[in-house]
Amino acid sequence: MATKRLFFLSFLITSLSFGAFSQEIITAERYLETVSEKYANMRDFEAKISIQASGSTMTGTISYLVPYFLRIDFTTPAEQVVVFNGDMLTLFLPDYRATLTQEVSSGRSSADGQGLRILRRNYTPSYVTGPAPVLLEGTSESVVKLRLTRRSSSESFREIIVSVNPDTKLIRRMDGTTLTGALVRFDFSAIKINQGIPEQRFIYDSPATANMYHNFLFKDTD
Repeated sequence: MATKRLFFLSFLITSLSFGAFSQEIITAERYLETVSEKYANMRDFEAKISIQASGSTMTGTISYLVPYFLRIDFTTPAEQVVVFNGDMLTLFLPDYRATLTQEVSSGRSSADGQGLRILRRNYTPSYVTGPAPVLLEGTSESVVKLRLTRRSSSESFREIIVSVNPDTKLIRRMDGTTLTGALVRFDFSAIKINQGIPEQRFIYDSPATANMYHNFLFKDTD
């Protein structure tokens, strides 16, 4: 009888061990791919955004519509707006009563619905502590943290830490470290996807009293 019990116990341990090790090991590269697939299948995106850099914080609401429409309506600084419609980048700075615009050629504004393709191409992913969710600093939320390390010296960020909600596969926070060691943090909260955002949201009429500055970044000759 003792021999039978020992055999059964050994069989049970072996079976459980085999089942545990036979489960798929999700690599950081594969995890980033699943997040990319999530974003690639979005039609629109809206969230509260907080941007911290150089000791200051900007807050507002970000809206995105496939394939390239983007708008941020800031609450801090109040009334500041950034809009991109694929052909024109517009920035309204209320403190200076100035509207800055930049024409962009159609070649630059094309999008292919590949989600986080640029990050996956230009950065090498790894887990910060492992695939298990950890607490997101300053919150009660749990996230999976990926460390993205640049593949070439041409990238502006030496490293990016991407914090992903493990249930929704949506990015909750991005911490970018510049070449000089400065930290830029993007926080996304109250995220809503596929809400039917219309293109009209990305039409911006600058205040009549604002001074206009065209092609403030470069002169587009393409």
